[in-house]
Amino acid sequence: MNEMLEKLGQNAKDAETVLRNLSTNDKNKTLEAVAKALVAHTDEILKANALDVENGKKNQMPEGLIDRLMLTPERIEGMADGLRQLTGLEDPIGEVTGMKKRPNGLLIGQKRVPLGVIGIIYEARPNVTSDAFGLCFKTGNVVILKGGSDAIHSNTAIVNCIREALKACGIIEDAIQLIQDTSRETAAEFMKLNRYVDVLIPRGGRGLIKAVVNQSTIPVIETGTGNCHIYVDETADLQMAADIVINAKTQRVGVCNACESLLVNRKVKDDFLPVLAGRLKEKHVEVRADEAAKALMPGAVPATEEDWGTEYLDYILSVKVVDSVEEAIAHINKYNTKHSEAIITNDYTHAQKFLDEVDAAAVYVNASTRFTDGNEFGFGAEIGISTQKLHARGPMGLLALTTTKYIIYGNGQVRP
Repeated sequence: MNEMLEKLGQNAKDAETVLRNLSTNDKNKTLEAVAKALVAHTDEILKANALDVENGKKNQMPEGLIDRLMLTPERIEGMADGLRQLTGLEDPIGEVTGMKKRPNGLLIGQKRVPLGVIGIIYEARPNVTSDAFGLCFKTGNVVILKGGSDAIHSNTAIVNCIREALKACGIIEDAIQLIQDTSRETAAEFMKLNRYVDVLIPRGGRGLIKAVVNQSTIPVIETGTGNCHIYVDETADLQMAADIVINAKTQRVGVCNACESLLVNRKVKDDFLPVLAGRLKEKHVEVRADEAAKALMPGAVPATEEDWGTEYLDYILSVKVVDSVEEAIAHINKYNTKHSEAIITNDYTHAQKFLDEVDAAAVYVNASTRFTDGNEFGFGAEIGISTQKLHARGPMGLLALTTTKYIIYGNGQVRP
């Protein structure tokens, strides 16, 4: 095993004992201090980020991913705000639930506790660095981060800033550690560090998530890619539908809750698609459409089978005409990544059917998929959006980073 990883793992285990026993007041004061430090170090974080952005452009990184990578003073302030919001959220650690008295007099209950050491492997999203720290720290978890080479300068600057703030607060700095080696070999070894790491969370594209799920010997919480759909029903308010599609597709294209595929009921295609085509053109969105949609959307190119299952993270949208809500649901359940799906409709029965039958972590009626986000759901920052069904699903806030243990009170009972 890589000596550097062994050292990080041991450091994390040592820090785990300390963090598990921190009071809520100490955690909140420290989060406030880290938020203040991030803002105070804005200039040096932006200088480091500029190196990453420059390298990304040299390597012809898509515009949507450059947007994910880029930091601004406003985004750093947003990172700090995310930490401040966590101080206002209830600390779940120590909560006791379900205390029951057994016939033999034993009192048996469950107490919420940290997961322990959390590993996070992620790509070009430097804001994840502070979000991950904040959520893990508030829940008494240690975090080991493995970012990609595309954001190494940004991540290093942010982690150094956080560790300095921890030291100033008298808190063990190894509450957060960053793996500086960005090689795939080191990532593969990290995935097998189950002696030290309790849970591994990947955040990134389909390739990264698949690699972690397939290679890790550590339990994985799968945060999904987002091939998100919007279905425009025959009873939809078409102005609302167009506004929602434009928001979900173009507000930020490089995020997992952006709309990638549009389904339109055949009964409204003639009224809806030409108008939408004009608005998409204004936003420089390439349309990949089936035959029925292509005839109504000037400039559209033919969609292939591959397009229906693609998360573009770019100014590209696939469009398909369907005959019914049933056909829309079947298409979505075949091609989606179980992230976020939306129906635009004024028909209550169709809305309920869509909510009941679409298999996804978040299902919307008459709203943009862009709201699948920890802050928007009132969780503060998020560690990721889980698309699996065990332990956590959807935006993962504080509760998703905890587990429980049984606590039993007796007064001398022995088993007969």
